[in-house]
Amino acid sequence: MKLNEIFYSIQGEGFWAGTPAIFIRFAGCNLKCSFCDTDYVFKFDITPSKLLKIVSSYKSKHIILTGGEPALQLDINKKGYSEFIRKLREAGYYIQIETNGTIKLPNNIDWITVSPKDIEYPKSWIIKKGDELKIINQGQDIKQYENLDFEYYYLQPCSMNNIEKCIKLVKENPIWKLSMQTQKILKIK
Repeated sequence: MKLNEIFYSIQGEGFWAGTPAIFIRFAGCNLKCSFCDTDYVFKFDITPSKLLKIVSSYKSKHIILTGGEPALQLDINKKGYSEFIRKLREAGYYIQIETNGTIKLPNNIDWITVSPKDIEYPKSWIIKKGDELKIINQGQDIKQYENLDFEYYYLQPCSMNNIEKCIKLVKENPIWKLSMQTQKILKIK
């Protein structure tokens, strides 16, 4: 697997905000978003067994697969499952993925956070069902997403620049909750 980094911190966004987690940041992305603030360039290769050894050194059992786009590198067998994810789950880990929703996901992920990057739904978006939908507000009509099959809907300011607009939209559309990038506010990784 091609990774950018592995680190232990707290989740800063969405439903799991404040939760200690092990972040596995995959290298590479199939989108080139102008507002992206994530370093997802390739830094090292790692085998699943070596990765499991590294994550076992942390106290949390919550793993967040992120990127870039982690789905680019997840194996999916004929039954729709990932052997890598299976090994992590057998070791007692809860697996969350943060995806842009443009690539098919394995069936054995515990929590799916979809954060589509297309302003106009659904140009390249194929994952329209999951646990959490997190929209980066860039002025798009958020009502276009409300008929999708998600348990939680989050609206997040784009690069922390349009907070007031997001607060207004959430107040006007109570299906949504505000998601702040608390990792930036706290100045932590």
